[in-house]
Amino acid sequence: MGRFVVAAYDGHVTAAGDSRDDLVAQLRDTWDSLAALLDVLRPPEWLLPTDCPGWTVQDHVAHIIGTESMLAGRDTPVSPAGQSAGHVKNEIGALNEIWIASRRDRNPGEILAELRAITAERLATLAAMTEEHLEAPSWTPVGQATYRRFMQIRVFDCWVHEQDIRRAVGRSGHQSGPAAEASIDEVERSLGYAVGKKAKAPAGSRITFILTGPAPRRIHVAVDGRAVVLEELDAPASVTIEVDAADFVALACGRVTRAEVRMTIAGDEALGATVAGNLAFTI
Repeated sequence: MGRFVVAAYDGHVTAAGDSRDDLVAQLRDTWDSLAALLDVLRPPEWLLPTDCPGWTVQDHVAHIIGTESMLAGRDTPVSPAGQSAGHVKNEIGALNEIWIASRRDRNPGEILAELRAITAERLATLAAMTEEHLEAPSWTPVGQATYRRFMQIRVFDCWVHEQDIRRAVGRSGHQSGPAAEASIDEVERSLGYAVGKKAKAPAGSRITFILTGPAPRRIHVAVDGRAVVLEELDAPASVTIEVDAADFVALACGRVTRAEVRMTIAGDEALGATVAGNLAFTI
């Protein structure tokens, strides 16, 4: 496996890059892949359920349209639907549901055309931004940060929803490339929380994740007071967890359970099972 170029970002590491051009390329990568997938789906496939409770394939696309429309300055539709949906757990979920509900009466052709239009507009807007614009303070789903950080999260969100759709329609793909690498980065940033706070790995633990498939990677976590991601471990791993990279992200997003993916745990199997069962960090 090749060695990644690692750059610091808010104390975390990133392999994919976070310059304006990087972010534009990552978003274009996932939006183009998603549009190409949707273009070949039959109308009944748009109505298939997905791993997100209450959401069909079309609902995922409407969600992406809604978020990018808000970022483009569009007004939120007037609808009470987001407050009443049983699967909504928080304010962000309620807002998402309003955009989704407002598009449930549209046909797939209309939804795909709207996706292409809003993503083209957003790419043009981002391409015109300076690095200073990206460093401007901004609300993000993980708290107050910068617009750059928000766009990193947008890459992750869009790629994950594309993978949700692909699992629902049985058409795997787009598991490598700029958006996939950026999405794995996002999960990597969460591992200190997952290993230390959720799994409560004991002090002295050393954990290595071996990601396989089209986007291979090794990720190391050390626990000394708190759990941190390191480029290299200073001692042999207490446990090694080997799993396909796409399954790793699906686990971290709560889309699948440990029992639903192929995984090899070597070393401290009890610790490995606990960590594998506590990877989910998304809301």
